[in-house]
Amino acid sequence: MKKILGLVLSLTIISGVCASVLAYVNDVTAEPIKATAAANRVAAVKAVMPKGVAKIDEASGVFIGKDAADKVIGYAAEGGDGGGYGGEIVLMVGFEKDKKTLVTYKTLKASETPGLGMKLNTPEFIGQFRGQDATTLKLKKKGGKIEAITSATITSKAVIKAIGDAAKKLKKAGK
Repeated sequence: MKKILGLVLSLTIISGVCASVLAYVNDVTAEPIKATAAANRVAAVKAVMPKGVAKIDEASGVFIGKDAADKVIGYAAEGGDGGGYGGEIVLMVGFEKDKKTLVTYKTLKASETPGLGMKLNTPEFIGQFRGQDATTLKLKKKGGKIEAITSATITSKAVIKAIGDAAKKLKKAGK
């Protein structure tokens, strides 16, 4: 009985020390992780805006790109879909000033299969979306213009849904 109590006490102490170390590491790294995520988001907004953007404002979660004369020339909005093969896909999507023509997108979050679903970041896949109407996107096999990633149709559908989500957010913001 004493031996079991000794083992339980030892494991409790070890677990407590490990939990304390993990809590400390989490506390120390929380702010740098937040700062990096914010910097990545800003970089993504700049990357998806149409050419000629000199200034970016944010209102209601939508980014508004303006030229040097303070004239609106494009928008960016974040969109997501939880139906990716590896979970949630979150994109920053750029739109022309008509609020529906796609410029491009940048992936903010995706845990898709390396070599398959992660092809959502390739120039070949992204390039299909340039100039497309975000409100009518469909895969080719559904009568649309977007060629699905081979062996990653689920990811392709999730990208289209995430772009649609961004378009809805832009429309809802009414900017």
